[in-house]
Order: sequence, then structure tokens, then C-alpha cells
Amino acid sequence: MRAYFSVFRLRHRLETQYRGAVMGGIACQIFFGLILISVYRALYFGSPQDMPLSHITTYVWLQQAFFRMLLSSDEDLMEKIRTGGIACDLCRPMNLYGFYYARIMAQKLTGSLLRGAPMILFAACLPKGWGLSLPFSPSSLVLSAAALFLGLLCVCAMENITMGFTMRLLDRRGVQAMLNMLMMILSGSVLPLTLYPDSAQKAISLLPYAQLLDAPIRLYTGDYIGQRVYRVLLLQGAWVLVLILAGCLLWRKNLRRLVIQGG
Repeated sequence: MRAYFSVFRLRHRLETQYRGAVMGGIACQIFFGLILISVYRALYFGSPQDMPLSHITTYVWLQQAFFRMLLSSDEDLMEKIRTGGIACDLCRPMNLYGFYYARIMAQKLTGSLLRGAPMILFAACLPKGWGLSLPFSPSSLVLSAAALFLGLLCVCAMENITMGFTMRLLDRRGVQAMLNMLMMILSGSVLPLTLYPDSAQKAISLLPYAQLLDAPIRLYTGDYIGQRVYRVLLLQGAWVLVLILAGCLLWRKNLRRLVIQGG
């Protein structure tokens, strides 16, 4: 475990070096957050919905704050697969899947915290109807944080599965584009899942994409309470196990028949 922690720490240090990119990302996400909230305010002004506007604005700000957790990938590994540089990593005395899982987790977690914390502080200072509302209860805040960590484990496992397919195809653009499209639509980034029809919500909430950010946000706002909280956390934990197991099997199969490209 010390080796994987060292990999995590080194990747964390690398991510903290690009401060200009972080500032640009914060400004971009704040801009899009304000635009989206303006659209939803206009929608509520013309046709009030059952869900309070404060829940929607909170949903938007938390989605924007942790947007980096969804759409970020390990470009170094992609380049190593394309050029054959992954052969050097095969010589490491550690599990290659775990090695890159730790790298991806450090990348997504560090990027999310660097961008998310300032955005949450900014959104909390905005007036009512524009900003971030308080959690439903102190326990909701703790549960949403736990669900957010499980969502991070899910998205890292998804990213490793994408890399496993890249080992076979050598070109990640098609698989990555499809994964990004599914995550954007089914995680609530394009439209909060709370605004979908009830029948669609029931189906989408069972998919792994809804576990990334939608489930933590709903726990934060109090949409999930009582026994449903434990069902959501159990569902997230089940998807974490399934996705990690699928990724490990895919990587093991790939490494048995790996052909190094480049020279």
C-alpha cells in the first residue's frame, strides 16, 4: 500500500503545479454555472416546478464544482499505450491496474478539490435563488461526502475500463467520446436528473453514471432520506465492486496478449 500511496502523492504534486489552468477552470465553471442558473430561473418564472428552485441552484453549483472529477483522463497512459512506453511500467514490481488507478484518483481528487472549494465558497456567498443552499441536515452533509467518495471510486474504475479498451484499439477517441457523452447525460451534467420524468429517473438512478454526482447531491439536498439513503450507498458500493472487478479482468486479459507498439 505504501507504493500506491507514493504514486498517489507524486501525481497529486504534479496536479498542483498548474495553477493558471486551475484559475481558468474556476472562472469557466463559474460562468457556466451562472448561465445555467439564469436559464432555470427563467424556466421557473414561466412555469413553476414542484422542486424548489434552491435545490436546482444547489444541484448546478455542486455539479460545476466537481465537474473536473468526471471529464479528466490520464493522458500519460494514453500516450504510453500509443507509443509502447507502457512496457517500462510493466517492469514495476506492482499491479499495473492499481498503479494507474492510484494515478487517476489523485488526478481527479486533486483537480476537484482545487476547483471545487473556491467555487463552493463563491456560490455560498450569492443571494438566495442564485447561490448554494445549506445541506438538509448535518447528517446529510456527512452522507453526501461519503457518497461523493464512492462516486470518485466509480468514475476512476470507469476510466480504467476505458484505458483497457484503449489497449485493444490504440485510439481512445471513440471510447472516450462515448463515455463522456453517457456521463454528461446520465449523471445530470446536461440536465439535473431531478427534472427528468419519474419513470426515467427510476431507471437512470440504477445506472453507475447516476452514482457519480447525482446521488451525492440528492443526499445533500435531502431528496434521499430514511431507508433510501442506505439503498443508495449500497448501490454505489455494489457498482464500485463490479466496475473494479470488470476492469481488473479486462486488464489481466489484455496483459496476457499485449503487443507493444512503437520502437
